[in-house]
Amino acid sequence: MQQFSGFLTDRGSKYAVSGGPVASRGDVKSFLKELTRDKRFAKATHNTWAAILPDEGPVKGDDGEAGAGLVILRMLEREGLHGHIIVVTRWFGGTKLGGDRFRRVQDCVDHYIANTQPEAQG
Repeated sequence: MQQFSGFLTDRGSKYAVSGGPVASRGDVKSFLKELTRDKRFAKATHNTWAAILPDEGPVKGDDGEAGAGLVILRMLEREGLHGHIIVVTRWFGGTKLGGDRFRRVQDCVDHYIANTQPEAQG
């Protein structure tokens, strides 16, 4: 699991991005469980995620941040990154971001991809 935090804030909201290889829905579930073992992530306002599984295709979860999982999924598709999950975590800072919240999700995914060499499986 690769994690980046402390690189992005917007109007009080703080962001982190995590990711790693996954091959099945079970792997996704295990990844999310491992991530939320860290109390900071368990207490986060949102842990939105997406993955393109080798045998099952696209899966995503918004975790209350409507539409954010789809943003991550589209970026994975554009990169051709299959067999890898990316999770964007947000700790709400008290100010609604409106449409900017999607730009912050994109910023997180861009940061992750630029700073890792994700190995796709499948």
